[in-house]
Amino acid sequence: MIPALRRWRVKISALTGVRRMLLAMGFGVAAGTAMAPFHLVMFLIPGFVGLLWLLQSSSTKRQAFSMGWAFGVGHFAIGFYWIGHAFLVDAATYGWLAPIAVLGLACGMAIFPGCITLLSSQIIRRFDLSTVGQVLVLAVIWVAFEWVRSWLFTGFPWNLIGTVWAVSGPIMQFAAIAGVYGLGLATLIVATMPAVLAEDAYDRQSKGGLILAVVLAIVILGSGMWRLSGASDEMVTGVQLRLIQPNIPQHLKWKPGHKVGHVQNQVELSKAPPKNGIAPTHIIWAETAVPFNLTHDKNLLSFLGAAAPKGGYLVTGAPRSNKPGTPNPQYWNSLFAIDPKGKIAATYDKSHLVPFGEYVPYREILKVSKLTAGRVDFTPGSGARVWDLPGLPPVAPLICYEAIFPAEVTSLGARPDWLLNVTNDAWFGKSAGPYQHFAAVRFRAIELGIPLVRVANTGISAVVDGYGRVGTYLELGVRGVVDSPLPKRLSQTPLYGRFGDRVTLVLLLAAFVGGVFLRQQRAGPLS
Repeated sequence: MIPALRRWRVKISALTGVRRMLLAMGFGVAAGTAMAPFHLVMFLIPGFVGLLWLLQSSSTKRQAFSMGWAFGVGHFAIGFYWIGHAFLVDAATYGWLAPIAVLGLACGMAIFPGCITLLSSQIIRRFDLSTVGQVLVLAVIWVAFEWVRSWLFTGFPWNLIGTVWAVSGPIMQFAAIAGVYGLGLATLIVATMPAVLAEDAYDRQSKGGLILAVVLAIVILGSGMWRLSGASDEMVTGVQLRLIQPNIPQHLKWKPGHKVGHVQNQVELSKAPPKNGIAPTHIIWAETAVPFNLTHDKNLLSFLGAAAPKGGYLVTGAPRSNKPGTPNPQYWNSLFAIDPKGKIAATYDKSHLVPFGEYVPYREILKVSKLTAGRVDFTPGSGARVWDLPGLPPVAPLICYEAIFPAEVTSLGARPDWLLNVTNDAWFGKSAGPYQHFAAVRFRAIELGIPLVRVANTGISAVVDGYGRVGTYLELGVRGVVDSPLPKRLSQTPLYGRFGDRVTLVLLLAAFVGGVFLRQQRAGPLS
């Protein structure tokens, strides 16, 4: 036992009312600073140790839920503050909603941590668990609910605990085995286990828990360093990509007097001499880089085709619709591969749409409009697919936040040679949002063992290899191009890439079973 920690635990446990709630929010804020771009990973320790101490001293179900909910409000408020920037693009119309949206989202998402602490408290009391057992159960239930929020109400697996390690290439490698969820489980166990240092009796279980945490951390770091020591730097022969980052502000993107200029600007960047002396074979623009309906505009397609390299393609995002005059017209957020003749060689329609950004859920009830240009909802596409185009390795296109869903990416029927993620994060300015988005998508490369190319209107645009290593990139808020070869995919698919969330399930079950067998060694249900 460390006396100072014991005293802090006693003081925290004795708090009541508003002070208790505010402290819980503070612990949530501390844990939230571990996320990109802050990466104050060590703050997970006081955040989750504090949460566990509050949970241990919660005597009722209501207290247990409210502590988790207050923690979640702080955690998600600092993690999602950047969403308010989207409402400031058209500040005159939507600006007043910015603080309401951030606070409302934080309060709504905080229900998940509230349920986590409520369920954890019931299991802890039912099985009379020791502190080590409590740590394991809390970590398991937290990660299980992260998985739940990846699909519930269309899903939002943003800022998963495992993504804090985007700051460490070696530690990220554990995602190749266990995915980002498994890495999050290990992270929470290590971060919360120091709670045992405040126990009255420093018994065998407490020592074992600390040893487990230290060994787990060493194994994950060491195995990651070993994996990277043998990492290959091979590139695909005959493929040279050019990523276009025009850095167009969102408030100008759809202005009628600017749209033609936006396209011409990107054509100029596409035709600029290569800095490395190697001419690009394929050019890639970002999500909705062309602010016109491409489907039936032959003149525009010809103009864009002229920017495509000979024998290659110009890949660009743009809206798409069905034939003119069709009753009940539909619109899609799409990605096109255009050849030098101006013909569309392939199309992909975004299937996982952003609520209130690309469609309004329950529109017949909620009398509001979406934030994006136009008032008509987009139609979801048929699902993830793989393009197999001549001269280009098979690629799975993913538009915007589709790349943050681990299960959707690992469920691709045919394994591609690379992932292409195009996005427009201009909505969120130079906030934490684009950094968190980039951190999340890097894990898809590691989980599948295949490279990921990310092209963003305002950044971050980058080429990431199958180990999650960032090669050539353009920082947020910069206009320019990225010229890069395409890394080869790994020769063997990682464990998580083969089995997906079944690996996560095995780890969660093992940790949970281990946790519920670790009972108190002294009287009293909770320490």
